Amino acid sequence: MREEGLLKKLVAAHGVSGFEKAVRKIIEEEAAPYADEMTVDAIGNLIVLKKGRDGADKKKLMFAAHMDEIGFMVKKIESDGRLKVCNMGWNWAGSAYNERVEFQNGISGVVGCEGWIEDAKNDVGKLFIDIGATSAEDAAKYVKLGDVCGYFGPWIDLQNDRISSRSLDNRIGCYQLLEALKENDGNCPNDVYYVFTVQEEVGCRGSQVTAERIRPDFGIAVDITPAHDYPCDLQGSNTVDGGTGIKICDPSVICDEDLVAAMEECCKNNSIKYQREVIDKGGTDASSMNLSHQGVKAGGIVTVVRYPHAQCSVASKNDIEAGVDLMKAISAYRFKD
Repeated sequence: MREEGLLKKLVAAHGVSGFEKAVRKIIEEEAAPYADEMTVDAIGNLIVLKKGRDGADKKKLMFAAHMDEIGFMVKKIESDGRLKVCNMGWNWAGSAYNERVEFQNGISGVVGCEGWIEDAKNDVGKLFIDIGATSAEDAAKYVKLGDVCGYFGPWIDLQNDRISSRSLDNRIGCYQLLEALKENDGNCPNDVYYVFTVQEEVGCRGSQVTAERIRPDFGIAVDITPAHDYPCDLQGSNTVDGGTGIKICDPSVICDEDLVAAMEECCKNNSIKYQREVIDKGGTDASSMNLSHQGVKAGGIVTVVRYPHAQCSVASKNDIEAGVDLMKAISAYRFKD
């Protein structure tokens, strides 16, 4: 990988939806030497502009990668010190059960269940977090109502250049934007906006306001997508090590066919391994960019990941790097319309 240490730093940072400051700080420090302009808006999105050459067919490209991760928020402290929580994004109750979580202030806990996890039927309301407190008063010394926690899952290297970690969704996309920015020398025929968004996991909110602000000609979500190449609850063709994914369609967006064709052309011309991506569950920031202002041509560059929305997602280093290569290529593409 170009900078494996950077991705390790990004996945280790805590940034549950609405609480992305620690992640943004890392990204700001990395991006500053390469940016022509940097802006943080009112809700915490980071907008980084790299200007291109002037020309009659110059376009505005917006890449959006969300900084936030899924997690939980404390909604009640029980008399015995257990913490009742609600979802921040989509969590699988079965995946969270008996796993470790960590709060922003460093307090750790273990996720338990009221009764059999099978009987919970994926209801996060049946879960609780045990921080070792002996009473409500004791728990309140360490955690407040409204505090958020994310999964605790250290980075591990797997075989065949695959990795596993917490928060690969979507620190992979943040890493890809940063690497593409660093390799943009300003000679592209387009102005490129590298946008690090907030609150994607709770409704693609960050990309909505940034797309309205930028009004790009093309909006491209850079995110992860679920794999279908192992036994799971989904069906499709997404494959780890199948190359970077070019989004065709998901329940939230039908991608612009000309933009899809341009990205395929870029892959073929630059020997970038790629796969066409179709999913029938989920969505990305492409959805809100697509419907912003008077409409934006939208697409997606995605990395196929096993075990998404869990503390141990698995991805291929080669697929991640191919995504950076495609971002660079499409940034340098000369659009005619």
